[in-house]
Amino acid sequence: MLPFTLVGRLRYILERQLVKGAHYQLMVVAIFIGLISLIGGWLAWPSAAADMPLADSVWWAFLRLTDPGYLGDDEGIWRRIVSTALTVMGYVVFMGTLVAIMTRWLISSMTTLEQGLTPVTIRNHVVILGWTNRTIPLIREILDTSGGIQRLLLAKETKRVRLVILADEVNTERMQELRDEPGIGRHGKHIILRSGTALQPEALHRVACMQAAVVMIPGRSQGGSDLVTGDMETIKALLTLQAHAHLTKQPPPYVVAEVDDVRKVNIMRRAYKGPLEILASDAIVSRLMAQSIIHPGLPEFFGEVMSVHEGNEFYVRSSDGCQGMSLAEVAAACPAAIVCGLMRPDDDEWVSMLNAPSSETVGPGDKLVMLAREYADANPVQKRGDKLRLLERPAISYPSVTAGVNREVRVLILGWNNRLPALIDELASYSPQRFRVQLLSTLDETKQREAMSRYSERTALIGCEHMQGDFMLESLLKPVLTRDWDSILLISSDQLGSGEEADARAMVGYMVVDELLKGLEKKPQLLLELSDPSNEALVARNRGECIISPMILSHLMAQIAQRRELSLVIEELFTAGGPEILYRSQADYPMHSVNNFADLEAVAALQGETAMGVYRHEPDDAGRRLQLNPARDVPLKLKQGDQLVILTTIAAVHG
Repeated sequence: MLPFTLVGRLRYILERQLVKGAHYQLMVVAIFIGLISLIGGWLAWPSAAADMPLADSVWWAFLRLTDPGYLGDDEGIWRRIVSTALTVMGYVVFMGTLVAIMTRWLISSMTTLEQGLTPVTIRNHVVILGWTNRTIPLIREILDTSGGIQRLLLAKETKRVRLVILADEVNTERMQELRDEPGIGRHGKHIILRSGTALQPEALHRVACMQAAVVMIPGRSQGGSDLVTGDMETIKALLTLQAHAHLTKQPPPYVVAEVDDVRKVNIMRRAYKGPLEILASDAIVSRLMAQSIIHPGLPEFFGEVMSVHEGNEFYVRSSDGCQGMSLAEVAAACPAAIVCGLMRPDDDEWVSMLNAPSSETVGPGDKLVMLAREYADANPVQKRGDKLRLLERPAISYPSVTAGVNREVRVLILGWNNRLPALIDELASYSPQRFRVQLLSTLDETKQREAMSRYSERTALIGCEHMQGDFMLESLLKPVLTRDWDSILLISSDQLGSGEEADARAMVGYMVVDELLKGLEKKPQLLLELSDPSNEALVARNRGECIISPMILSHLMAQIAQRRELSLVIEELFTAGGPEILYRSQADYPMHSVNNFADLEAVAALQGETAMGVYRHEPDDAGRRLQLNPARDVPLKLKQGDQLVILTTIAAVHG
């Protein structure tokens, strides 16, 4: 080993000081300026006047070092040589080095500020923990001026939405992405980005979670090989929020969290004792898919009532001002809305009473569930003179529409993601309906079966045929399509690197399948699942055959943040048994007296059901078939093949 040299030691000491930051760098430069002035003054001192002290000579050197304007005042060769050397060194050390240090310090400070490391000092704001494929749709929902978040903040006496997002990386590209997004644009000035993850306690403090009106934790898609899943991050964030609330003796904030695996819901409730609503994405999406397989056409219904598109959505409204009235009387006072039922308090829980009898009386504390285009249309106390006819809806519970049906529903699933076992489990709940499922995926057949068996024992009730292969190969896909399928489902895989890649495969696969099925007299239902909201515009005309899960989940999260009871409404509507949305044939009703939607409501009510709209056999110019909550006085002009959208009550329960 070579011995340390003096130059090496000095360089090491200098380097250790320079890396400590701008303050130490300026101190080092000041020392150099002092040394150069001292040496320059000492060298020029012999040529100075006889009575000039050394201190004045050092000051003379310092002036030449810092200001080149003194260079022409000196006389004598030696004095001019020293003065010139000092002036040149002044350009390098004094001006160049100082400007470089100050410039780098300013750039570094601006970069640090742009990274969003400064804790926010606001209250009653909305916090989103994490930047995922759900975040952009969620921001659009929150910034919607007619949305429920606006009303939540008004209740907190906050004048405008202030949105704080915790992202793993904050940069100008991400801010530009927000500004370029339709529906956000100019509202981007109300969005504050902070860097960090939900795994970091200091990051949760950085976004002031304890002072927030609501904290939202969207899920993130992950591959099967991820060791730290989004659910783990969510549980860790809940534990940190609970611990921080305990240490600071503050009430924990209201949290709306998404979990990818419904089996972790109980763990999340143990981790957080504050107000908490949980969206189990695998359960919600699998329920929507199962309903879509059993009742083709429902994806367009989901796309309207569970996304930010123009159209109708469910509202949970206070019943103040209408206690003691019957549901029929409330419905008669709301000509632009459909009264779907009640939410009734039961201790600390809520009881859902959808499709309730029209004679049901609104009690104290009850909330009304309505379908309407605007929040104002769902106002149960409206000062209007035009009253609708009173509906007569008795309490009728129909047997399961699948009861006694011996024919199997044959389903072909192309692709694989982590939600497929939940879908199979959900299909098993629709007993006694029988399903025959074939899975075609690049995932190994053994791993497919293991994932099914690990999820639940109930998946064994569904007959599944597993096949390994790439559905993009027409030579492999064509023989599979020759079977008589009722539904073909193409799903967005979570085994690829990004949602864009997964959706590209799913959409191209959809086109390949549609082309191979061309010419068939009876084509199966094609159902496409996408995971990237930016692909929405590509499937606008086929929205009735597409489920964009991030948009649906984001809409639900934003709505449940405003009305916690809405989660129970969604669970009731999209699970087997109880209240369900069905598309029914006109032959099921006495249609001879039906001219407009008001007539249809009256006919459906007599059979114990709630009419919601019409599903047309032929799409309009925009590719839409669904007409929810149409004007009651406009003729329906029903044609052959048109179906009725009905809210009914099914007696069957989960098997």
